[in-house]
Amino acid sequence: MSIPQSVEKLEPKVSLSAESENSARQISRNETAHHSEPPEHNLEYVELLRIAVVALAAAAVWFRVWEPFSRVSVIGILAALIGGYPIFKEAFENVVERKMTMELSMTIALLSALAIGEFFTALVITAFVLAAEVLEGLTVGRGRRAIQDLLDFLPRIVSVRRDSEVVEMPAENLQLRDVVIVKPGGRIPVDGLVLSGRSFVEQAAITGEAMPVEKSPGSAVYAGTINQSGALEVRAEKLGRDTTFGRIIEAVERAEKSRAPIQKTADRLAGYLVYFALGAAILTFIITHNVRSTISVVIVAGACGIAAGTPLAILGAIGRAAHQGVIIKGGLYLEALAEVDTVLLDKTGTLTFGTPQIREVVSADGFTEQDILAAAGIAERKSEHPLAKAIIARATDLALPADEPDQFAYAPGKGVTANYRGEEIVVGSRSLLMERGLKRILPVNGQGAGGVSEVYVARGGQVLGTIRIADVLRPEAKSAVAAMRAMGLKTILLSGDAQPVTTLVGRDLGVDEAVGELLPDQKARWVTELRGKNRKVAMVGDGINDAPALVQANVGVAMGSGTDVARESADVILIGSDLAKFVEALRIARRCRGIIMQNFTGTLVVDSIGVGMAACGLLNPLLAAFIHVTSELAFILNSTRLLPRESSV
Repeated sequence: MSIPQSVEKLEPKVSLSAESENSARQISRNETAHHSEPPEHNLEYVELLRIAVVALAAAAVWFRVWEPFSRVSVIGILAALIGGYPIFKEAFENVVERKMTMELSMTIALLSALAIGEFFTALVITAFVLAAEVLEGLTVGRGRRAIQDLLDFLPRIVSVRRDSEVVEMPAENLQLRDVVIVKPGGRIPVDGLVLSGRSFVEQAAITGEAMPVEKSPGSAVYAGTINQSGALEVRAEKLGRDTTFGRIIEAVERAEKSRAPIQKTADRLAGYLVYFALGAAILTFIITHNVRSTISVVIVAGACGIAAGTPLAILGAIGRAAHQGVIIKGGLYLEALAEVDTVLLDKTGTLTFGTPQIREVVSADGFTEQDILAAAGIAERKSEHPLAKAIIARATDLALPADEPDQFAYAPGKGVTANYRGEEIVVGSRSLLMERGLKRILPVNGQGAGGVSEVYVARGGQVLGTIRIADVLRPEAKSAVAAMRAMGLKTILLSGDAQPVTTLVGRDLGVDEAVGELLPDQKARWVTELRGKNRKVAMVGDGINDAPALVQANVGVAMGSGTDVARESADVILIGSDLAKFVEALRIARRCRGIIMQNFTGTLVVDSIGVGMAACGLLNPLLAAFIHVTSELAFILNSTRLLPRESSV
């Protein structure tokens, strides 16, 4: 049956302009257009009125209220033509387009029923079909609203501090670097940084975090999230389409218009079922010469549960994923995600934070952690090395003096030497300290063990101790890998880091295989080789070096905190850097495929049994119509299980 506004024909309510300076204005203007449209309820009222007319006419025919002709019911014919107009119109359009659809088969059945004088049956069938279409429209409309309601997340009027004054203005007039004031209970309209104030922000719709997150000066906030307690002043860094929230809307709109291969399969299967029904009807008439049985065969066969349920399931899955913080760029990638059997994982930035952090401070001869970090902090103050940044960060956390060295020298690959108030400070490798004549009381060398870098610290001719620094695994990485393996997926860690480091990280995570010392083209080669073995590969990465592999994979998955190149190369984007979201996307994709296959199987079973019973004379046209409509609605409602709940938005 037709869907009043089919999923694949949905027009986006927001333009896809790529000009960042117009992004906010585009969203606002289209929001206004969206809210100024005539309500869809008008169409529903017309259809409900049509159903009522047909139902009253059926009652009149049953009680023979007005029958001027003995063999022809004027009321029955007029009501069938009025009520069946949408069905006849769709059937005519399909004939012109040379498409075989259920509307055409139902038109044949209705006209046949009228031709043999089954006026009451024809009207009841028409009423059933119209009621089913209204319910289909309401169901698909719920899917559309679940997506379009995202537009209502952003406030239309915002408070902005300009020239030491607070003014209220339409959101479309916001500019980059504006300072926006967000009161308790208000939604944040931009992506930006907190300049002042402290509060807890509920950001489940964007990041999927169940608990509110504390925000203070310097914290990042996202458009569409809810400020729960204190007032915040936020500097606008991204507006409109450029925000995390805007990217979710845009990606879902594009995905709505895409067609997955399984959706095309559903359309073809629906056409085949119509041919099957008509062929069975012709065979039934040839064998039985029973017109009622023949008409029942045509009526009972229904493919609408497949034709309408499949795009609805895809729409629901994409919408649910978006609400969980996963952007799937189209139905094609959703289907590919459901078929994945191998996941390749980049290490740095994907499974780890990508920024070295101090794991341990080891004393050489009774010196305190503060003594060691204070000396190292002075020497590294002018260094740009990542390890130096980790040391400075810890020294700052401990509120140690941020003194500058009087002299500073950097030895590439070894470390730094500095002079501070007449004392020499040496911070670096074991070999650097030995070169400086500091050979006594050196702690046990653990250089590189487990991916840990040991930074030795000496001051005034004495070895103070070592600082052990390493990249840190993301807290959710191990559980996410375990969940993937529980789903039967093979997990492989690919990294450009040294093989011993990669091996240890892989062991900690529990992956099936860990391969290190890979260049970007070698990662891509891994993907190509696995695909050559008929593996369905998903590549998860975040950096420029991951882009070739992301493109080569069946599904490329980019961390939202990664580089622009990675995000553009990917088919799926995780908002933020939570690998657990990828696991959830896998579950949603598999569940979507399962629901579609349930609809496929159920439709084939119902049609096969129904056609057989109708051909044997066990179903009259009225009962055949009831089975058709009931089964169709059951399969469509099955697809709605994936639609995101309003409360989760």
